Amino acid sequence: MAVIEGAPTAPADRQRPSRWLLGVGLVIMLAGVLFGYDQGVIAGALHGIKADFDIGTTVTEIITSWVTLGALVGALVAGGLADRWGRRSTILSAAGLFTVGAVIEAFAPGPPVLVVGRLVVGFGVGVASVAAPLYAAEMAPARVRGRFVSLYQLAITMGILIAYVVDEALTNSDAWRVMLGVSAVPGILLAVAMFPMPDSPRWLLRNGRRDDAADALQKVEPGTDTEARLAEVQAAIDADRQQASWGELRSPSLRRPLQIGIGLAVFQQITGINAIIYYANEIFGAAGFSTPQEQAAATTWAIGVVNVLATFIAVGYVDRFGRKPLLRAGLIGMALSLTVVGIGFHLLDGQSGAKGGESPTAVMTLVGLVVFIASFAFSLGPVVWTVINEIFPSRVRGRAVAVATAANWGSAWLVSQFFLTITDAIGQAGTFLLFAAFSAIAFVWVTRTVPETKGRTLEEIEALWTEP
Repeated sequence: MAVIEGAPTAPADRQRPSRWLLGVGLVIMLAGVLFGYDQGVIAGALHGIKADFDIGTTVTEIITSWVTLGALVGALVAGGLADRWGRRSTILSAAGLFTVGAVIEAFAPGPPVLVVGRLVVGFGVGVASVAAPLYAAEMAPARVRGRFVSLYQLAITMGILIAYVVDEALTNSDAWRVMLGVSAVPGILLAVAMFPMPDSPRWLLRNGRRDDAADALQKVEPGTDTEARLAEVQAAIDADRQQASWGELRSPSLRRPLQIGIGLAVFQQITGINAIIYYANEIFGAAGFSTPQEQAAATTWAIGVVNVLATFIAVGYVDRFGRKPLLRAGLIGMALSLTVVGIGFHLLDGQSGAKGGESPTAVMTLVGLVVFIASFAFSLGPVVWTVINEIFPSRVRGRAVAVATAANWGSAWLVSQFFLTITDAIGQAGTFLLFAAFSAIAFVWVTRTVPETKGRTLEEIEALWTEP
């Protein structure tokens, strides 16, 4: 829960970010890069893995998707770890897990060990995907909380882009072990960046460490009225004195925020984003980009670069326009663009002899994918993480965020595990039209269900769930 709420606006010179607040931003960025690199790198590595190990569709899906199973388990345990050990120690543990998993992947002698490495990496990513946004939400001032949490999604897109650039650079050599091994770098950097940082003042105060909480608060917002802020936080903690059990997540008072958190997490995945990121090269191959080099270049620019650039819209405007308008606008763009992609693949099925990416229909399909990526990147990508880390009461935030994040990873696993199987059954066109339908359903659901949280303190958001 953010500790920096409710006090009068500080003078302009006090609103400049301190070096410690910049450190919070660096931690959230590195955690996102770690997440994104792992997501993106497999798209380029699959070609070499399949060639070296001579694997079929099922094993390919397992190697690709089981990282999300590890992430699901990591997300489920991360809430309890973050509440028990603190946000700082949990993030350090995630960095260590990710680094070890990357080394296992790089030296895997065969598919079974490679899958183990993917599971370990996934576990680390899952822990970080809960702990890092939670840390940012509790450390950042209310006026920039949405922007700080959105940095996580921006960093994910940057990690994906870095992975695609590495993949493209190594396409000719099929050095898939290097592609996967490089992912240890963001894990090491995250540990280095997190080590000198304090834990969140809210967690420290909840655990009886008032002096440490005051010191951490002064570091992230120097010049603030520390005693007044700590008294406000202590009052909120006293109101939620008992740490909630897992069973309390089923209580009627938490039903609505939990439904919103899980719903947003699931819709983020079943609209197709990870299927496109994981299988980008295969998708562009089906769209008429015939060589690995053409596919890698299309993946880098059409997905990687666009993903990063469009995410800046959310970072810049999520605290100005609000969460809900960005979600609705993005879902409209996603539904329309996925429909175009579906139609494009339907037309491509009836064509033959297209030269690489030069077919007009292939270009139309590529444009549709670009619009989808851009629409997702300023809406369902970053805004979902922002809302999930805002809507839960203090006493259950760690566990509730873990449940929502686990739902996200579970949905990601289902999509990535069965994407190739579904496309074999109903075709590329049918698969993308299915994603378009999910986007349309998500638009209706967001319009009717998700409240606007822009500019509200976490205490004010918590009060929403007790209003008649």
